[in-house]
Amino acid sequence: MKSRPRAAGGASRRQAMAEHVMRQGSVSMTELAEIFEVSVMTVHRDLDLLESQGMVRKFRGGASAQASSVFESNIAYRKTAQTAEKEAIARHVVGLIEPGSSVMFDDSTTALAVARHLGEVTPLTVVTNFLEAIRLLAPVPGIRLMALGGEYYPTHDSFLGVACVDAVEAMNTDTVVVSTSAVSDRHAFHQEQEIVLVKRAMLASGTRCVLAVDHTKLDRVALHRVAPLEAFDIIVVDSRAPEEAIQRLRDRHHRVDVAEVTEP
Repeated sequence: MKSRPRAAGGASRRQAMAEHVMRQGSVSMTELAEIFEVSVMTVHRDLDLLESQGMVRKFRGGASAQASSVFESNIAYRKTAQTAEKEAIARHVVGLIEPGSSVMFDDSTTALAVARHLGEVTPLTVVTNFLEAIRLLAPVPGIRLMALGGEYYPTHDSFLGVACVDAVEAMNTDTVVVSTSAVSDRHAFHQEQEIVLVKRAMLASGTRCVLAVDHTKLDRVALHRVAPLEAFDIIVVDSRAPEEAIQRLRDRHHRVDVAEVTEP
């Protein structure tokens, strides 16, 4: 019989609850109450606190770690989602970057997948506001690393706000790589205005702009428009994207690259 996590202390229970919601994507209140052997009211209180920390999103009767049109997933969840697709996209994007050039990228987990491969194209100047990427790239030989400051947002593990936008606007890089939460056949979207402002500044600071999005982001919209698709020189999607969605992008955009996902 599968063992169940005990109620134990509130903090450890909430951590285990958050991890369970992230693994499942979406869970009902009654299921959480049964798994953690607490009352539904306790689950409500735990989820209220987890939601205030940006870990999960409550809905009537349950909680979700998945994004909606107005809610961005916590980074811990996003790092576990579509990993094969992001890896395929990352390998393709790295092939677009020339040694000796400069590249700026955002705080998306798709950009983090790209960062893991940047040691293959050194020497390189890398600019980012993503703290995990900064930690990852700091010891890599051949990379000149420039960190963008601002207000730290733990939900995204990145620096945002006016100071970050100002720092971006003071630069110009050869390539900018960003991802967004949703892409229609006309615009790229994101749920949070603080992130939208940084992404827009990044796009304005790049000589060549790359939009890197996995297939789950296509044919969707979110609260804020980041930019029209014409603002991007190249759009990179994974091979699990529906052909019709790719064709709609190509009908409106001169270059859409498809990164082949390696089957497990």
